[in-house]
Amino acid sequence: MSYTFDTPSQPVLLDSVSIKPDVILLLDTFFHILIFHGETIAQWRKAGYQEQEGYENFKELLETPVTDAQDLLVDRFPLPRYIVCDQGGSQARFLLSKLNPSTTHLSTGMYDGAGAGEGAAIFTDDVSLQVFMEHLKRLAVGASAS
Repeated sequence: MSYTFDTPSQPVLLDSVSIKPDVILLLDTFFHILIFHGETIAQWRKAGYQEQEGYENFKELLETPVTDAQDLLVDRFPLPRYIVCDQGGSQARFLLSKLNPSTTHLSTGMYDGAGAGEGAAIFTDDVSLQVFMEHLKRLAVGASAS
């Protein structure tokens, strides 16, 4: 789930383009429930804006994924590990390991430059699902032609 100021919470792709500085992500795997704060959100939270007057919207934005995570934890057995992390933090590895690396340090964007700058680059040697499917199609077509 993705939480932002602009839109109500909504499901997003499990992809690197979903990581943005002004977004909070909630990931529920069987073993982990993770709340991920984008870079800007993390800086504002560390600065304590949620405690200041006039930032009630920000406080509500921070509390919503926590409430949703607690709702998920209530009925779960075995109890999953609950993780709250920030972009660039060491605990973010739990999210980054699950994402499709459509934007990496080697790519310019998911669709040949369109959308470049969206999402966070993931430093990996793995190929994205799109690249994998293209290679699979090429192999399938090449195998039937020979």
